Amino acid sequence: MVLLALMQANSAVLDVEANCAAVDDAARRAAVAGAAVLLTPELFPVGYAPLRVRAELDPDRLPAIRRTLAGIARRNSIALVYSLPAVTGEGLWQITSTLVDREGSELLNYAKVHLFGVEEREAFNAAAEPPAVVDFLGFRTSMVICYDVEFPESVRAAAARGAELLLVPTALSQGFESVPQILLRARALESQLTVAYANHSGVEEGCVFLGGSVIAGPDGALLAAAGTAPALLFAEVGAAAARDAREAVPYLRERRPEVYRAWEVDGPEAAAAAEGSSTY
Repeated sequence: MVLLALMQANSAVLDVEANCAAVDDAARRAAVAGAAVLLTPELFPVGYAPLRVRAELDPDRLPAIRRTLAGIARRNSIALVYSLPAVTGEGLWQITSTLVDREGSELLNYAKVHLFGVEEREAFNAAAEPPAVVDFLGFRTSMVICYDVEFPESVRAAAARGAELLLVPTALSQGFESVPQILLRARALESQLTVAYANHSGVEEGCVFLGGSVIAGPDGALLAAAGTAPALLFAEVGAAAARDAREAVPYLRERRPEVYRAWEVDGPEAAAAAEGSSTY
C-alpha cells in the first residue's frame, strides 16, 4: 500500500514564489505523514487565470519554475505532480501536468486535450496525444487534467494502456458539484482504477472554486474527500485493488471497441441519414 497525499489550496495568480512556497509546505507536511506522492491542482504554481497567465507570464520563466518544483520534491523526498503552462516548439501554449519522483526526476508528462470554456480556449491550444502510462510506486500510473476526466474516453484510454492509478490536477468552480461527487466515482468504477482529483479552493481572479477534491477507488468507493476549505487529503491506495476489480468484473477485457466504432455517428448529416434509414 502507498499513502497518497492531495493538496487543495488557494493560489495567488502570478505570485509564483508564494504558490511554490505553499506547495513546499504541503510537500513537507505530506512527507512527515508518510506520503509517497503529493498531487497539486491545475496551474497552481502560476494561479488559474488563463488570459492573464497567457498575457503576463514570460515563458522563459517556465524552466526555472520547473526546477523549483523538482527541488521541492527532492528536498522533501516526496514525488510530486504539478501543472504548468508549456510552450511547444511550434509556439503553441498548452496546459500540462508533470510527475517527478522523490529525486525530482521527470517520469511522466501530459498535455490537456479538452479545454474548458472561452478563456481556456482563447489562451491555450488543445493537445491530442493520449495519456501515457509509467510504472510508479508499484502502480501503472497515468494523468489527465480537469475537464479531460469528464470524458469517459480519456480515462478509458489510460485504463486500456494499463493504468491502475490516475492523477488529475483540476480547477473546478462552484456549480459543478456533480463532477467530484458523482462523475469521478463513476470514472473510477467503470475503468477500475484509483482516481485522485486535486482542486483549488477560494477565489482567484473572481472565480469561486468548489474545492471538493476526492480520491476514489477502483470499485467507486470514496477514499477521501475535502470540503470547500484548503485541505491536505490522504488515502492509502494499492495496485491490487485495480487488479482485483478487473478480475472480478472484466470490463476492460470484455469491451468491444470495434463494435462501438461502428455505432458512432459522425456529424448531423450522418445522423439524419441514419434516422431516415430506420425501419420499424
